[in-house]
Formats: sequence, structure tokens, C-alpha cells
Amino acid sequence: MTDQQDARAFFRAAYENRYTWDTAFPGYTADLELTQGDEVYTGQVRINADFSVEVSGIDDETVRESVYTQLRDIVTHRKRSSFEQSHGKNSFSFGDRDDTDAVEILVQGDAMGSNYKVRGQEICQVSRVMGRMAFTIDHHASQDTGKGYVATRYDAVFRNPQTQDLLRVMKFEDRFEPVGDYYILTQQVIQAEDPQGQQTTTCFSYSNVQLLTPAVV
Repeated sequence: MTDQQDARAFFRAAYENRYTWDTAFPGYTADLELTQGDEVYTGQVRINADFSVEVSGIDDETVRESVYTQLRDIVTHRKRSSFEQSHGKNSFSFGDRDDTDAVEILVQGDAMGSNYKVRGQEICQVSRVMGRMAFTIDHHASQDTGKGYVATRYDAVFRNPQTQDLLRVMKFEDRFEPVGDYYILTQQVIQAEDPQGQQTTTCFSYSNVQLLTPAVV
């Protein structure tokens, strides 16, 4: 094997070790309580089998949009996509190994300039540039579902890709619980800090999670 083939196989093993929902995923509904400072909002959410997202019961449009965005992020990370679909056109090579035994994976061919670090069989860092924003996400803890891992504690640092000026730091703590045959996010706590040191804490709590009944064909 060449170094490039080794790097591809190494990254693929970690990519395929992520926990994702299978093709039989029926979707689910849940009640939501969103807390930010002294403000509390309640509503209902629905993720359908086709991964479309619905948010209801929240009148504040800004809050409703933030919930929708969070649910879209959930779908993005849980929706199954084969390695070939996501990375078939990319080539990979090894970079440095850091003092935590994480190995850098350098990617060529990715439109967003993505690079990764892999530790064991888990992707522990993602670096990416999206337009006027560059971000690096570092994973610090994960949960083994028996069907792959989910990150449960991670942080994201956002910078201006031209100047490297710090734009925002966000720290996440997620809790997943089994519902039927699937692991569902039931809580996410986000601590955000801007360059001036202003901090906000937002908590999304989901309860009464119910899987939808698959449509009969």
C-alpha cells in the first residue's frame, strides 16, 4: 500500500465508525425546552423520515430559527452517507502525530479545504473554511452506542480565514439516549464566548421523544 492508500483506509475506518441513523430511520417528535439566561421557551419539534425538520409552538422567529438550525445540524451529523459519496473524489495523506496520539489527515480535493485528526478509530478534529469563516472543532469525549460513536463534549473555534482574528468560541456538551433502535439527542448545552469575553449559555432539552410510525407502502 502507498502512504496515500494507507491514509485513506485509516480515515475511512474512523469515518465509518461514526454513529448514524440507518435507512429505516422513521423520524421522531419531541417536546423542547430552550433556556438562555433568564429566558425560557417551550415548543415541539419533528424530524421526519426524509430528514426534513419542523419546529412549532415558538412564536419568537429568531428563537424558532435557532432551534431549526440546531436540528439541521443534528440531521447533518446523523444522516448516513457512504464514504464514497462524501469522500470518493478526495485524496488523503498523513500529517503529524500530536502529543495526544492523534494523527493529522490532510485532504486534497475537498471544496472546503477540510483537514482532520484521527485518534484510534474516532475523528477527533475537523478544520474547515466556509466563505468568510474558518473553524476548528476538537472532540474531547464520546459515547459508544454499540453501532458507532457520538461526540458528547467538543468545542469549536471560529476565525477570520484571512486575518486569523478570533470570531467566536463555542463549547458543547451533548447527551444521547436510546429510543427504540435509535440514539437521540436529548440535551445540548452550548457555552458561547465572543472576542470581548461576553459569555452566553444556551440549553436545549428534549423530552417525550416518540419515534414516528413508518409509513406502510
